[in-house]
Amino acid sequence: MTRFSYDVAVRWSDMDAYGHVNNTRFLTLYEEARVAMFFVGARAQGVTSFEDGIVISRHEVDYLRPVDYGDAVRIEMWVSQLRAASFTVSYELFDDGVLASRASSVCVPYNLAEQFPRRLTEAERDFLKPYLEA
Repeated sequence: MTRFSYDVAVRWSDMDAYGHVNNTRFLTLYEEARVAMFFVGARAQGVTSFEDGIVISRHEVDYLRPVDYGDAVRIEMWVSQLRAASFTVSYELFDDGVLASRASSVCVPYNLAEQFPRRLTEAERDFLKPYLEA
């Protein structure tokens, strides 16, 4: 299994009153990494159909330790489940090399223009398969 790795900057606006990244902002950090995977990574392999629409049907986040303002965090992602019309992206967020959070998102390919979920194309499945957890 291959992991997609992406460094995400922590912004001052991500902080809460306690000086840590706010719990809700973790989803924004995960989103930035996910967008890089499906817009930049997929496009580099000739797959642009993810850009037509993906919606999230579920998020799950485990917070393992606080993350302070500072250097970028590294997010590693892989596909933990692949179905005909959805897939689950799993993440690990590292702060200074230390695991700070785990999460997952159920992603549904979606036709934004006509407002309905759709099945994964063969090209999309081929892009996702190297990231699929065995």
